[in-house]
Amino acid sequence: MNFADWMSAVQNRTEDALAHWLPPADTQPARLHDAMRYAVLGGGKRIRPLLCHAAGAALGALPTDLDRAACAVELIHAYSLVHDDLPCMDDDKLRRGKPTVHVEYDEATALLVGDALQSLAFQVLINQPVDNLHDSHIAGQVDSPGLMGLPYCQRRLSMLLLLAQAAGSRGMAGGQAIDLAAVGQTLALEELELMHIHKTGALIRAAVLLGAHCGNADADTQTTLSHFANRIGLLFQVVDDILDTEASTATLGKTAGKDAAQNKPTYVSLLGITRAKALAAELRDEALAALAPLGDRAERLGGLTRYIVERRF
Repeated sequence: MNFADWMSAVQNRTEDALAHWLPPADTQPARLHDAMRYAVLGGGKRIRPLLCHAAGAALGALPTDLDRAACAVELIHAYSLVHDDLPCMDDDKLRRGKPTVHVEYDEATALLVGDALQSLAFQVLINQPVDNLHDSHIAGQVDSPGLMGLPYCQRRLSMLLLLAQAAGSRGMAGGQAIDLAAVGQTLALEELELMHIHKTGALIRAAVLLGAHCGNADADTQTTLSHFANRIGLLFQVVDDILDTEASTATLGKTAGKDAAQNKPTYVSLLGITRAKALAAELRDEALAALAPLGDRAERLGGLTRYIVERRF
């Protein structure tokens, strides 16, 4: 399967898995469940699930296990977008080419959507059963060896801890707090990097390492993937800042130029567009170099690295 077909296959199976895990829109409270599905389904590049599947596949993970990890991290990402768009945060009206959740529904519903999606992410990851879940392979895997010989249940607990840390005050939520405090400020490059290691990079790193936890990764492989994930997390943000400057709202599916309008520090505002693009190329090369110990097993991760740099939306 070529890279484009593989991407499409993972995106499609992630969409199906998310649709399965999300409560039906007609289940009470119906308005909340309808808004949850609105926030998650039918849009997005699914970069984090793609990274999760690519890392896990390199280490022999089962696709069905990876579906769970990929859905969990994508649900956390979706919740963060719903909350980021609220008037008390970035006050955005457009996301993935359609009205944001608080515009389509209302602010209170949007707040509850984010809360419920965050909770659902951990439900999916801890392997709580839901109606009609086709996951019979789990029953035969409960006591099978996992990451570094850990039993399945212990491995799942380590994955819960990883995701919780990535989403919390020392990860994504903390990065958002730094971002809000930085409006109107001029940050040094190191300060900007610290902000995005938390805000964007923490969840991207979690996606990669959750995939690794679904397979058989020793300590050295985890270190390799962690270094790769740190580089690709920053790379994603640099490219995002470039696109926010150069792409249109119609192309992005969200309001273009919003960071500049709100006087937020970005890689483009700090470095200029030419140096920001040079930094993206440097981070791409560092990420690809980090994958060298994995050899051909890292082919999909390398393809995603190039895709992130070359994407146009």
